[in-house]
Amino acid sequence: MDAETPFPAVVLSHVQVKPLVRARGAGEATASTSADLGRSRIVVTLGDDGVHYPGGELLRWEDAARIVKSDSVCFTLSGGEIGEIRIFSQTTNWVRSLYPTASAPTMLVSGVPMHRIKDTDPWRDTLAKMKTIAPMTGRVLDTATGLGYTAIVAAATASEVVTVELDPAGLEIARQNPWSRELFTRSNIQQCIGDAADVLPALADASFARIVHDPPQLSLAGHLYSADFYRELRRVLGRGGRLFHYIGDPASPFGRRTTSGVMRRLHDAGFARVVRRPEAFGVVAYT
Repeated sequence: MDAETPFPAVVLSHVQVKPLVRARGAGEATASTSADLGRSRIVVTLGDDGVHYPGGELLRWEDAARIVKSDSVCFTLSGGEIGEIRIFSQTTNWVRSLYPTASAPTMLVSGVPMHRIKDTDPWRDTLAKMKTIAPMTGRVLDTATGLGYTAIVAAATASEVVTVELDPAGLEIARQNPWSRELFTRSNIQQCIGDAADVLPALADASFARIVHDPPQLSLAGHLYSADFYRELRRVLGRGGRLFHYIGDPASPFGRRTTSGVMRRLHDAGFARVVRRPEAFGVVAYT
């Protein structure tokens, strides 16, 4: 799916479809629902053959039943056919899929969610991370695009956001996610494809005011937790700059152990001060 491909008109998950099945069982002729994973509301008609959407799409009841049973993936609906938003990446050999929540979805990478979903949701998780280095002004570097939530939130107040994505398959998933559309439409978001460790050396010294470093877990991308990479982050961050580094649950054994090592390496890389931010499952480093 390239930049010219239109966004899918109808994107669904069990969260939207279950109430439609219940409404049909109750004998309702219409129902209020969402065709974009909860971002907006529409009214659909519940016919004998399925759910009729205002744009002309039809979700057959047998397909609705399949979606209801599939609580770990989102679906597109086009031409009366449903399709899972799931991709095997030829670049990383990871399976990526769009995982539904009651709010914004997250992305599963090799079965691991890329956002916190316990006692929160992916959008609130993103806002919590961004709050740690507010205000989000000047140029912002986002080292791991994912679904683009970080870039989208930052772009609302920053002059420019440079966001880096290793895997084109990740952007393909994002393009099918209604919550990610501004990643492709905002003029002040610049997308880069590549490994952040390869992209950073080409960036100018002190060229960013804020950095959000939200890498895959350590077992998937250990080099993005290395001393060499942290030195590059320090080099491109300007005077008075702030870096948020997501790590993971600080109360877990992994989180405690990893946080200590990350803080030590950030200090060694030249950051003047590193502070734990457990509410956002990470640390903030200051130049």
